[in-house]
Amino acid sequence: MGEIKNLNDSEGIKKLRVLADGIKVCMFCTPSKDLTFETRPMGTQQVDEDGNFWFFSASDSNKNDEIMSQSRVQLIYSNISAAQFLTVTGRATISRDKKKIDELWDKMAQAWFKDGKEDPNLTLICVKPEEAYYWDTVNGKMITLLKIAISAVSGKQMDGGVEGKILI
Repeated sequence: MGEIKNLNDSEGIKKLRVLADGIKVCMFCTPSKDLTFETRPMGTQQVDEDGNFWFFSASDSNKNDEIMSQSRVQLIYSNISAAQFLTVTGRATISRDKKKIDELWDKMAQAWFKDGKEDPNLTLICVKPEEAYYWDTVNGKMITLLKIAISAVSGKQMDGGVEGKILI
């Protein structure tokens, strides 16, 4: 078992930002009308200084409709090669804030919105975290794998992992 290290406030936001920035794409989960979950990959535009996650989204998308019906969403980040994982549950809101769109706009977004920042279908989704949990390595993946191998051979428990709640 690895070390448990819960993170609060600025330390927690820093961890959210580091993991989300390093992974970039999450599985964005929304509840559907039939009480199942719809899940799709979404590129994270930003985790801001308050710990809010920002995404571009089309106003006519299923996810926007689902958020309008039920705002609670889950974000799942996974970087297997670095042994880093993050899950975030929070409340999503939809915005057309021009200033924020200008701040977050990049060339990749142009592929999804043909009229650029002025596309009438362009919206932002802001997810305000309510709960978050992370799994990470202390010394990097290679040393962690080596410790696991030594543990398997020696019978001694060795785990270079760290995990915990992120409380904002």
